[in-house]
Amino acid sequence: MEEFLIASFLSALATGAGAVPALFMASATHRARDILIAFSAGLMVAASTFELIPEALELAGFPVIAAGLLIGVLGLTFLEQNIPHIHTETSPGKSIPYPYPAQAILVVTAITLHNIPEGLSVGVSYASGVEGLGMLIAFTIGLQNAPEGFIIALFLIQQKVPRWKALLIAAFTGIIEVAAAIIGFWLTAYVYVLLPLGLAFAAGSMLYIVYKELIPESHGDGHALSATYAFVFGLVVMLFFSRMF
Repeated sequence: MEEFLIASFLSALATGAGAVPALFMASATHRARDILIAFSAGLMVAASTFELIPEALELAGFPVIAAGLLIGVLGLTFLEQNIPHIHTETSPGKSIPYPYPAQAILVVTAITLHNIPEGLSVGVSYASGVEGLGMLIAFTIGLQNAPEGFIIALFLIQQKVPRWKALLIAAFTGIIEVAAAIIGFWLTAYVYVLLPLGLAFAAGSMLYIVYKELIPESHGDGHALSATYAFVFGLVVMLFFSRMF
């Protein structure tokens, strides 16, 4: 339990750490932003398809895994359609139709929707008891949290949010993952029948985010080729660390 809590906090704090460079930058190129987003997408796809789903299949049959994947997708769909939020793909320098601090709240809401399944995946992975799985997923989520924090902070700064507030907001979105991780760990550790369903749910949720949000964002500014290479590189990095763990 102690290792789980430490890993969850470190993974979440990576969002705030990633936001620090944004304090010293006025802007970032579309290409750099798209590469970071696509790299994160590659990590999440690899974690879902090469780790979470195979482990779920070891514990339950296809119907349970399919149900978990669909519940994850439907759950994120429901949240996206019913909770007001703004995505960071708004073009840099372009004003969004909400005054600060409303814009900051809506951006935080959007990132929170993304971070819930990420936190759940860490908690469920540790609850599985599979050696190295929890640490691997926590490390992967932390690795993709860093560029996410950078993008959030830079977006808010470009929307005239004070830099120190942008850093705090970015860090806060990461801390939300800890609560989700604890919930995921508690549910699946003490209600073991939920474990394969939880693994599949986390995988489905992350795949939904990748395909609906991250890939379109990374291809929206004319840098699809660079984003594609970054996506594949993310897959390769995840495979490398999965072998290490």
